[in-house]
Formats: sequence, structure tokens, C-alpha cells
Amino acid sequence: MTTGPRGPLAVCVDVGSTYTKAAAVDVSDGALVARAEHPTTVGTDVMRGVDAAVGALAGRLPGHDLSTVYMCSSAGGGLRLAVVGYEALVSAEAAARVATSAGARVVHVAAGRLDGAAVAALRAAEPDVVLLVGGTDGGDADTIRHNAGRLAAARLRVPVVVAGNVEARDDVAAALTAGGVPVVATDNVLPRIGVLAPARARAAIREVFLRHVIGGKRLSRDRRFAAAVRGATPDVVLTAVELLADTGAGDFAVVDVGGATTDVYSVVTPDAERADGPAREVAGALWRSRTVEGDLGVRWSAPGVVVAARAEKLIDDAEADRLAVAAAARAERPDLLADDVTVDLRLAQLAAVVAVRRHARGEPAGGPGGGPRRGGKDLGGVRLLIGSGGVLRHASADRSATVLDAVLADHAGGWRLPRAAAGRVDRTYVLAAVGLLAGDFPDAAIALARRELYGQ
Repeated sequence: MTTGPRGPLAVCVDVGSTYTKAAAVDVSDGALVARAEHPTTVGTDVMRGVDAAVGALAGRLPGHDLSTVYMCSSAGGGLRLAVVGYEALVSAEAAARVATSAGARVVHVAAGRLDGAAVAALRAAEPDVVLLVGGTDGGDADTIRHNAGRLAAARLRVPVVVAGNVEARDDVAAALTAGGVPVVATDNVLPRIGVLAPARARAAIREVFLRHVIGGKRLSRDRRFAAAVRGATPDVVLTAVELLADTGAGDFAVVDVGGATTDVYSVVTPDAERADGPAREVAGALWRSRTVEGDLGVRWSAPGVVVAARAEKLIDDAEADRLAVAAAARAERPDLLADDVTVDLRLAQLAAVVAVRRHARGEPAGGPGGGPRRGGKDLGGVRLLIGSGGVLRHASADRSATVLDAVLADHAGGWRLPRAAAGRVDRTYVLAAVGLLAGDFPDAAIALARRELYGQ
């Protein structure tokens, strides 16, 4: 940190899959002093892109040392996580919800006692981390012990976070350690039926991400990268969402349209009186949560947007055929900068609508027919819908607003629309910065969000 034109500055950097974004924030009052971005240099060393972005900030802030950096990253595909649980509709589903809230993309869900075929399927998913759960506290312990033994014998060498029955925790950790598997043991994500306790597991996943995944992806040989990264970008953004929730922001949601995924975050006030609501789910519910849609993005996953939009009857065959050509070109060349952003905005609009539909009404965690269903969210009380992502930031205000307007007018989506919500685009991309500053400078983080997102 250093003294800037207004006060002490902190530099917040998000190393994204496409762009690396840097922001200098005055931590005395939360003012955004300067920002810059540079294409992410994942093909060589991501610190090259980081240095270029921070260097651009330095050029705008001459005479100031900007060497202290808070960083988050979703480069290299982000955090790929597999869930191994006891029963698909209870512990495995609960773990999948915790995993997505922790900034991970769930690439595989297995339930029950692992056999050879199940281990092979797990290996084929190529996870960065395995979340091993099973049994409520004092309940079944045999399944999680069995699965720990199979994972230890499989020699996957993938770090495992153990968050199941606490009575089996020591035995499970010992078995994995004896098999040479890196392990972090923590509290049960489902201590009792209907009680979801994500905090300790989420922290453990973050620890594993920082200790094993950042280095394992070989994104950078520069020690500064591992030292500065505080977490996966989606986890950091959820931290920002939680901070705003704790300061009385009310019910709100965020839809972040990226090149590879579209993420939806929500903060809702639970209504225990609704008998059909997620409050009655045996796997518990997260009222501050995130879902990630790995088939929805405007570059790598653009073809998936067209497929999903057609399945949801958002487009007809003629438009699907036209968009499919453009989507294929974007998937083949993720660095493509379109002269006309009309197609990008249409893809973003469709991705946002489908992603919010899935988040609000609930979808199978692994896609249609692909594992346990995660719970929906009642967004009827949402008062603010925040849009994020490069395609929204780089478009004009009126054109980017059409993306959020489409979500808020989705009467055919099978979910309860907000009764009175406003849309706002995170044009200065401060959500990640808010999350990065939340721990050390919460007042500045709140002020930054209020100024840039709420116009206060």
C-alpha cells in the first residue's frame, strides 16, 4: 500500500480467463482512483499481463509505489471440483451447493460407495480438488470411510477436502494421508438433515485452491503470483456479495456473463412460511449463494448458449442457425474482438436469461440428467440486479441494459420475477475489488460498492 493523490492506495487485480483487470482504490474513503486492463497472458506467464496492467496504473499515478497487490484469479479454467457424497439427494447435493458457493465449477458428482467404474469416471473429469462428504454427524460413517479408502488406493494425487461425518473425520484423513493424498479435514457441510453449514468447507476449499491449485496449473513461475492471490475470483465476488448483504443492501442478485461461464449470485430473505420453498429441502439451502453455468459463455462456451436458448424456447430455429455460426467462430477464436457487438450482446442476453432461470428454479447440478438437483431461489424480493462481464462493460449503457431488462421481463421462465427491481451494470468492474478489500478494509470496500454500484 502507498500514499496516493487522495490517500493510501491498494491495488486490486483480477486475473480473468480473457482479461486481467487492475484497480487502484483509496482505502481511506473507497474511491476508485484509476483502473486498467490487459489481455491475460495465460499462454506464457500470467504475471506478464498483471505487470502490464499494474504498469498502466503506475503510468497514470506517477511517483507512487504500487507493488502491494491483492489478487484473485479464474485463469486456466478456474477451480474444477468433484463431489463424492453418500446419497445423491442429500449429502452430495448439499456438497455441490457448497462447492459452487466456494468459487468452484462442479465437474463431477458421485454418490454412494465408489467402485472401479466410479473412480474411473471421477478421474476422467480431471478435477483440481475433490470434496468428500457423507453422513450427518453421528449418522452413517461406513460410506465415507470406504470412499476415502478407494480414493487413497486410486493414486489420483488430487487434494481432497473432507467435510462429512465428524465422527469419521480422523479415520478418513488418516487413510488419505497414508495413500499420499493431500488432505484438509473440516466440519461437516450437513451436520443435520436440513442444516447446511458451508463456511468451514468453503474456507478449506479456498485453502486448497491457494496451496495446491494455483501452483498446479502452472499459470506463473513468479512467486509473486502465488503470494498475492487471495482466492478464486467467484469466491472473492461472493465475499463482496456477502459484505453488501451484511450492510443491509436488501435482496439483490448478480449475473456475471463471462467467456467460459455465466455465474449468478443472490442474496434473498428466506420465507419459512412458503411450504413449497427451498426452506423445506432436506439438503438445506444457502441464502447467499452462487451457481455457475459451464455451458454458457460468450466465447469458449458460446455454442452452448445457442443450444440452451433453443431448448428453453428463447429463440427459433432460424435465429439458432444464424447464431450458431457466430458462436462457433467465437469458440474457435476466444480472443476475437467483434467489430459489431450486436451478436455478443445477444449471446450475453440469452446466457443471462438461461442462467438466472436455472439459478431461480433449480436445475440438476451436472446439467439435464446429470446428477442431484440443486435448490432454486425465490427472487421475488430482489430490488437490484447487477450485471457484470466484459461484454456488458464495453457496450453502451443503453445496449448493456437490454441484457438485464431481458432477465427482469422473463415471464415464461418458470421462476418468480422480482416485484420491483432495478438493473445496474458494474461498469468499473469493482465487485472483485470489493471482495478483495473486504477483509482488511471493509469500510472502504462498502464505500466503493455504494459509490460505483449504487450511485451513492
